[in-house]
Amino acid sequence: MFPELNERSRAILKHVIDAYAATGEPVGSRAVAERMGMKLSSATIRSVMANLEAIGLLYSPHVSAGRMPTEAGLRFFVNGILEIGDLAEDDRKSIEAHCAAQGKSLADVLARATETLAGLSSCAGLVLAPKIDRPLRQIEFISLAPGRVLVILVSEDGLVENRVIEAPPGLDESSLSAAANYLNRHLAGRQLAEAQRKIEQDLLSRRAELDELTQKLVKAGLAVWSGQKESGQLLIRGQARLLEDVNALADVERVRQLFEALETGEAMSRLLEATRRAEGVQIFIGAENELFAHSGCSLIVAPYKNRQEQVIGAIGVIGPLRMNYARIIPMVDYTAQLVGKLV
Repeated sequence: MFPELNERSRAILKHVIDAYAATGEPVGSRAVAERMGMKLSSATIRSVMANLEAIGLLYSPHVSAGRMPTEAGLRFFVNGILEIGDLAEDDRKSIEAHCAAQGKSLADVLARATETLAGLSSCAGLVLAPKIDRPLRQIEFISLAPGRVLVILVSEDGLVENRVIEAPPGLDESSLSAAANYLNRHLAGRQLAEAQRKIEQDLLSRRAELDELTQKLVKAGLAVWSGQKESGQLLIRGQARLLEDVNALADVERVRQLFEALETGEAMSRLLEATRRAEGVQIFIGAENELFAHSGCSLIVAPYKNRQEQVIGAIGVIGPLRMNYARIIPMVDYTAQLVGKLV
């Protein structure tokens, strides 16, 4: 439950957060007085700020410093004070220009949407791409080292996924080519589950004219794709922007741990599940989401849907607690809606 605040307290909290968002530094009563046009004295503002600190909406990082918003203060601001307007026209045109051009594959649309959000927001952009369960175009095998093969799967709309698999010993380039050629004949234009059933029947009945090693490679390639997680693939762009406000080595380590967590399948599942629980844009401030508990970051994310109105992915930005919520929320919302029309 949020505390009840009078208009004066709400206005002062808003000005503290606006100033903090602009500088990242503690905000003093004098700075707030100037932002308010000197309508209140510094002494009055100090008293209100002390009350806001007492109820947990502000804190002072050290003695004699100004105040900064707590995560609870930011949540109060986002839910009860922030006024979200329409997307700026320049932002809308930029998003459309980068994402909506004709002839782009799904992979291109998602990558460009992520890069555009990262650039416009000065944060890290992320997109959770759907699991490949659409018609397939091509599969390739590339030898990496003895016993290790890279499998590349490309959908008809250009989404690419890579996996490294353990391969049977003794494979040569001819076996890799034979396996790829065989799979491409059976995969083209089919969804993976459909193609897998046909191939398994062929191998079981020995209709497939493949040697034993090549058959093992075919089975390994199918297994890695049929076993992929429902959550899909997480793409992140602009990670370096999260380090721009970081000074202490401990903060660098927290951001590094955040990205390690995001790369796990479990984290992706939780991220997609979070978008399914509510309609529209969702905002996770700091420790409200366990992924961001120690990173000093917030997440603004929105689901995007396919033409059957099913949620298939999510797109958003990760940024510092002091990100420009008023500008970025409509930006993420519009991008998610646009991507949904293109998938």
